[in-house]
Amino acid sequence: MSPTRLLAVARKELLQLRRDPRSLMLAFALPVLLLILFGYAISWDVRDIRAAVLDQDHSASSRDLVDAFRSSGYFTIVRFLARSAETGPLLERGGAQLILVIPPGFERDLGAGRAAPLQAILDGSDANTATIAQGYAEAVVRTWSSRAVLRGRSVVPPVDPETRVWFNEELASRNMIVPGLVAVIMMIIAAMLTSLTIAREWERGTMEQLAATPVSRLEVVLGKLLPYLAIGLIDVIVSSVLGVLLFKVPFRGSAALLMLLSACFLTGALGLGLFISAVARSQVLATQLAMIATFLPTLLLSGFMFSIRTMPAALRAISYLVPARYFLVVTRGIFLKGVGLEVLALQGLLMAVFATTGLGLAVSRFRKELQ
Repeated sequence: MSPTRLLAVARKELLQLRRDPRSLMLAFALPVLLLILFGYAISWDVRDIRAAVLDQDHSASSRDLVDAFRSSGYFTIVRFLARSAETGPLLERGGAQLILVIPPGFERDLGAGRAAPLQAILDGSDANTATIAQGYAEAVVRTWSSRAVLRGRSVVPPVDPETRVWFNEELASRNMIVPGLVAVIMMIIAAMLTSLTIAREWERGTMEQLAATPVSRLEVVLGKLLPYLAIGLIDVIVSSVLGVLLFKVPFRGSAALLMLLSACFLTGALGLGLFISAVARSQVLATQLAMIATFLPTLLLSGFMFSIRTMPAALRAISYLVPARYFLVVTRGIFLKGVGLEVLALQGLLMAVFATTGLGLAVSRFRKELQ
């Protein structure tokens, strides 16, 4: 492989990029736009749950319990109901996601040392939100009841658990989403960028000129890949800086390790795009194939949006073939946990395998011969 010929192909691709502002926009602006848009739009935090209260006891204890719900930070009391017949229509209209029913004699049961029943009616049409709201409600009631006064004496629980959260102390979903977005966006953008390169040569009639040169297939593939690899690494840097400065995501690991593993991952993704471009020979078809081959598997089977452990066995098996699944572990591990290569050794090896496979597919499929 001649370095001179390799750099000549890379320079040609850079000139081609400079003449195509749409590709430059796709390369630089789209990753930033997607990161900002998805970073703000996607959130798994359930806050401000709309709650209504049917207080049939009208006592100091019932009011104190309602205040505990209001001050928890998770519930917003939107309405007080006068009778139980109002609960059904309110849930049907979506006016509340939870209705807290405090029956008559609530304070009397507490004072007598008996169990005081409560009822929480949940809108189960959104099962995820209902499950989380149920957990929040149980936690609020459990905390409030530990301070309840029975027989004039404060109840001291026999066990006083204390919880400590590592790596994401605020339990904020953005701290998990933003590093995952870096992996997802890089996979999709990298494959889409290079899926246009070889197909563009065929459509513009410049493949004849390339075929007449002494450059080898490997030199063509690497020469076309290098400019996009540099762009991809710049995108990783910009996305990481935005994640830290704009979304306040902690960065505890090694920036050098992130760049090294990102380079391997991007090489594989770019090689996959070149392979698609060589197969399709049409920019429109290549773009569509790149979207199908990267967007859906990366978004659905990488563990970014949905937990892989809850998927059917067949989908869990397919997810092992999705490279973004392993790069997701890398970005979240370096950002949040600050782990090094001693923990990410397997992911690093798989990134190297992905890079080799992507390049191998592109070189094996690319042909300089005219048909």
